[in-house]
Amino acid sequence: MNLSYKVGDAAENVKANRNLFFDALGIPADRVSYQKQTHSTISKYISSPIFSDDSDALYTNVKNNYLAVSIADCIPILLYEPEKKTISAVHSGWKGTCNKILTKNIMILKKEFNIDEKILYAYIGPGISQKNFQVGNDVAELFDEGVKIFKDEKYYVDLKKDNFLQLISSGVKENNIEVSDLCTFENSDLLHSYRRDKDKSGRMLAIIGMKNL
Repeated sequence: MNLSYKVGDAAENVKANRNLFFDALGIPADRVSYQKQTHSTISKYISSPIFSDDSDALYTNVKNNYLAVSIADCIPILLYEPEKKTISAVHSGWKGTCNKILTKNIMILKKEFNIDEKILYAYIGPGISQKNFQVGNDVAELFDEGVKIFKDEKYYVDLKKDNFLQLISSGVKENNIEVSDLCTFENSDLLHSYRRDKDKSGRMLAIIGMKNL
């Protein structure tokens, strides 16, 4: 099920797909914020639902305000700090990962809301796995040795592990981190993958928000 208007599907089909998705989650469609993801390290505060130009992370402390990340191989990271009631949704492809968008986002949450990293919860969602993410030497040299391997004259980078290590380095407890083992590239019957399907690939959404109870 494609949830993006940007990949050539008929708008009415995408709208119907989104309605099914949001209905299943119990989320009002008009309370979701989106962003034009540009593989930057830009984080933006969202006080009410908008479409954000040129950002790759959204954050808020407002209830009934849902944040979306569009994905089809890149890594989605969702954050929640229960005392300050602060959430964030981060889109981290290889550019965002090597430029530490997740670390920078947590620093912003610390500065603006004085969050406690030790009680921050993090979910690293489905994304491309290391064995399916082959990169050139120019990209591989941007990553630490601990998140890349050299096999059969090719480099492979582990984006999920890099983001996990960013969380740990930021002070997040390992027990508060959940990492999906789903690979977007491998699970063709379930997940979209741009690397696998190129221009025929749809997009998924990762969503986080705090409901008014």
